[in-house]
Amino acid sequence: MKAMNMVCTAVVAALLLGTAPSNAKDSPPKDLWNRVEHHNADSGGVKIHYVALGKGPLIVMIHGFPDFWYTWRNQMEALSTHYRVVAVDQRGYDLSGRPAGIEQYAMPLLVNDIGAVIKAEGLRSAVIVGHDWGGAVAWTLAMTHPEWIQALVILNLPHPSGIQREIKNNPEQRKNSQYAFNFQKPGAEKNLTAEKLAGWVKDDAARVHYIEACKRSDFEAMLNYYRANYPRPDQDSATLAPSPLPKVTVPVLEFHGLGDQALLPGALSGTWDLVEKDFTLVTIPGAGHFVQQDASDLITTTMSDWLARRIH
Repeated sequence: MKAMNMVCTAVVAALLLGTAPSNAKDSPPKDLWNRVEHHNADSGGVKIHYVALGKGPLIVMIHGFPDFWYTWRNQMEALSTHYRVVAVDQRGYDLSGRPAGIEQYAMPLLVNDIGAVIKAEGLRSAVIVGHDWGGAVAWTLAMTHPEWIQALVILNLPHPSGIQREIKNNPEQRKNSQYAFNFQKPGAEKNLTAEKLAGWVKDDAARVHYIEACKRSDFEAMLNYYRANYPRPDQDSATLAPSPLPKVTVPVLEFHGLGDQALLPGALSGTWDLVEKDFTLVTIPGAGHFVQQDASDLITTTMSDWLARRIH
């Protein structure tokens, strides 16, 4: 009954908030690129580049693959009127450090990178927002360092235990994860180009920035996220999440574009049993994996309202 109530709540929320992302605005304000502050944090000797905009309570946003800080452009512009919004380049990407070796991209180090950014801002905790691999980092941070986090916002990255369960038990998810299994193979980065990696970006002007950022990035490092952390098809257990899994002890807002073919929605089931505080799930039909751009207005307004009720 609890699971059914949560599913109904998610459906009703999606209907009330509007489900079609047809009004989404992919293009950022033209001057955002030149208005952000650029900073660097030191994470165990690795440079972590981030940009910042606005003043107020701290929000740290973490991108996924293949992406960089600019993915949050629309959310940064809106939220910076009340918050200090920081968007990180994860290690291996854009202007951040690119240490060599698969072990340099293990989840504990990725989590520590975010802790270094919070510290560089002179604070001990922040609201954490993550998409894709950024979402995996955000979930793990909430489970392993709850003192660093005030609230959690996740975009198209089901709880790691849900992903592991679906890869193990759901043939369709296993099939749709083949791209990730391919990324784990030695030399897979040789098949990548900056233009291919930026091919998903719909806005022509933004795509130019993406191609430039991809050229500054390390393709092998990008795929090392999968090699170090993603479940393998021949494993019964996986490294995507710590074990045993502690419950998340902060409020969670989770968005999921139902058009995502890489991460199917079945992995969302049971998430409410892994969160001790309030858990809000917003499913968005018609939006794909990059939901922060496919349904930009809905994401931004919902996030803003949700945070206003919890962060002061």
